[in-house]
Amino acid sequence: MTAIVITPRGPFSLAASMRFLEGFTPAGYRDASAGRVLRLAFPADDGHSTVSAAVRQAEDSEGTVQADVTVHAGNPGKDAVGTASAESDAMSAVRAQLARILSLDVDGGGFPRLAEADPVVAELISAYPGLRPVCFYSPYEAAAWAVIGHRIRMVQAAAIKARIAEHHGQRVTVAGEPLHAFPTPLVLRGLSRVPGLPETKAERLRALADAALAGDLDAARLRAMPVEDALAHLRTLPGIGPFSAELILIRGAGHPDVFPRHERRLHASMADAYGLGDPDASDARRLAGISDHWAPYRSWVALLLRTRREEKAGSAADARSVR
Repeated sequence: MTAIVITPRGPFSLAASMRFLEGFTPAGYRDASAGRVLRLAFPADDGHSTVSAAVRQAEDSEGTVQADVTVHAGNPGKDAVGTASAESDAMSAVRAQLARILSLDVDGGGFPRLAEADPVVAELISAYPGLRPVCFYSPYEAAAWAVIGHRIRMVQAAAIKARIAEHHGQRVTVAGEPLHAFPTPLVLRGLSRVPGLPETKAERLRALADAALAGDLDAARLRAMPVEDALAHLRTLPGIGPFSAELILIRGAGHPDVFPRHERRLHASMADAYGLGDPDASDARRLAGISDHWAPYRSWVALLLRTRREEKAGSAADARSVR
């Protein structure tokens, strides 16, 4: 086990991240530690190993984030070993991936300043202090989710994804709790069938695993490309359309500054927040123009809008159930 330390640049709350994950259906996250430890298990970006991590945040003024991390080799039950240099490189890569997952690879020092010129953003930042996007573990896993969840209910998709992890992913114990990571691309590409999915989707998952191993879903590469080029590249992958391409870039690669042009529910929430009526409320260009004022954190503000929308929907559902 290796300790990884990350000092956030700008406001960050691990507790807020954990609350977000509890409502993020693809994660299926359940907190067993009263908000103190974030337990994670995920395929490493290298394509063949699995990472387990217990993440905590210090209560000092810097809010340092520390993760106790183990990298597990491709064979279950064996931890990765090698030369000191190789282990150091592996841990550097894992640190970068963990930082990306929690959006700690982005300097958030300028984020609060967006509130100075935009009352809507000011209200959101005040309502969700320290909340940054919590991403899929990788663009590979985000792409797999997009394929699994296409045209089925999100809860059903989450159950299928969890079953794939349980049957084919690596089982690890993190801070006393057992977890199943989603299978690595090397494992996924070898599955002849996936229970609960039609063969078309299973074939697409295998193709995405090949794409991940070929570097076509590399997070750093995607974020280094111009946004439109990255989205066009992702749309060449099997089963990935415009909506899914944005999902992979924003919530898989962790790009901090992309406005989702194909997320209608977000657009509705944004139009409501800014008091827009027809036709502006459904004009993606008009909404994108407003989002230009959120740069370089367009993805972050979109997350806060989405979070508020989901909270309102949850509150309305609770009220109906009480009646």
